[in-house]
Amino acid sequence: MSSLYIDRKDVELKMDGQAIAFYENNQRCGTIPLAPIERIFLRGDIILHTNLLGKMGENGTGVVLMSGRKGKVSLLMSKPHNDAARRVTQYHLSSDPDFCIGFSRCIVESKINAQLVFLEELREKKLSARYELTQRISRIREALSKIGQQENIPAIRGMEGNTAAQYFAGLATILPGSLHFSGRNRQPPRDPFNVVLSLGYTLLHAETVLALHGAGLDPYIGFYHALDFGRESLACDLVEAFRTDVDRFGLKLFNDRILRPEDFTKTGNACMMGKTGRAAFYKNYEPFIESIRRNITENISDICDVIRRKTDIIFPQTRQADAITEKKSEETPF
Repeated sequence: MSSLYIDRKDVELKMDGQAIAFYENNQRCGTIPLAPIERIFLRGDIILHTNLLGKMGENGTGVVLMSGRKGKVSLLMSKPHNDAARRVTQYHLSSDPDFCIGFSRCIVESKINAQLVFLEELREKKLSARYELTQRISRIREALSKIGQQENIPAIRGMEGNTAAQYFAGLATILPGSLHFSGRNRQPPRDPFNVVLSLGYTLLHAETVLALHGAGLDPYIGFYHALDFGRESLACDLVEAFRTDVDRFGLKLFNDRILRPEDFTKTGNACMMGKTGRAAFYKNYEPFIESIRRNITENISDICDVIRRKTDIIFPQTRQADAITEKKSEETPF
């Protein structure tokens, strides 16, 4: 087990040796070993004891808190990576226009390619929407061919926004009419499919923030997304390439009738997923997200490799200190 999901009221979590003990109405109802848990998602009126939070920090377990009916996210993160030079180099690169533009092109190309592949798959399965999807695919492919010609980030961002509009218009042609989906909307999402997308994107973003923090990078300092108060811009950068995976997952949930329109309620313009729907979502989310986590970890590792090479240039004394430490380690048997 790498993730634990708790979405219920009046649950108390305590530390019991090396395990988490669960209590309801002051009655012990089960335990789970803490060691294999990398992240915990909490929603509902839940009590956590401080010694448990301390153990989570020691264990490197990240905690994702989703509060209120909208599931607003807060994060509790473990001790950060010790290599501060890695973060300082990240700040240097965020001010390098050439690096940021090259990085941004790669991110957006990856995202648009994923959108194209998904729409092409849907075109083969949904013959009634074939003409409409072909039109959308043609426009997206044309935009993709021009990404490399864009010389600044606003131009790349504008192209990404235009292709996203084409992409979601394509999805609208194949989704059941009972979902009332006409395009991407949020804050609040107004239909069941957008609710699933928002929840999936939110969880993916939170996991990316935890992974970046653990790798010693600052989630707030991005290369494609600019600095913005309260936004983890680097996490936003990395999530872009995996949004289509969430879209694909959401469509499968409805196609397989794991989620149905009756699992959602509407209050004014806001659509919300009920408890039964959330339980079904979380149950299926964990198997889906495992491969995505590996890909995110690989992408973060690639960024760290680039930063490590840049760090050797910016902070040569760090490289010398590492060499001395390594030599002492070889000379000392203990």
